[in-house]
Amino acid sequence: MVIKVFLASSSGSTAIKKKQQDVVGFLEALKIDYAPLDIASNEDNRMWMRENVPGEKKPTNGIPLPPQIFNEEMYCGDYDTFFEAKEDNTVYEFLGLTPPPGSKRKVAEEEEQEEGEEDREEEEQASEED
Repeated sequence: MVIKVFLASSSGSTAIKKKQQDVVGFLEALKIDYAPLDIASNEDNRMWMRENVPGEKKPTNGIPLPPQIFNEEMYCGDYDTFFEAKEDNTVYEFLGLTPPPGSKRKVAEEEEQEEGEEDREEEEQASEED
């Protein structure tokens, strides 16, 4: 699976540049493989991105701005949804990836599974005693 990040290499907007840097920097910090796809110098990338951002996620003018994030063909979201996932510590889920062993989210999932198994064992013992 390849995470595709659609970027504009020659954006005049400092806000867009900062958002792109934030996404790319965060993916690199987590050592998540991604493919940066430039929409400024490659018309095919621009058209693919515009066609594959779901209608309800497009702004009122109909033209989504970078960065837009996909996992292969699956749309993950734009910067705002990425930022929310980052704040909620759910970036792996946002990207459609399995959290690596030892990550906070993975440890929490494992602890929940263990607690669930303990609860079932306690219930089984209680029903055997009845």
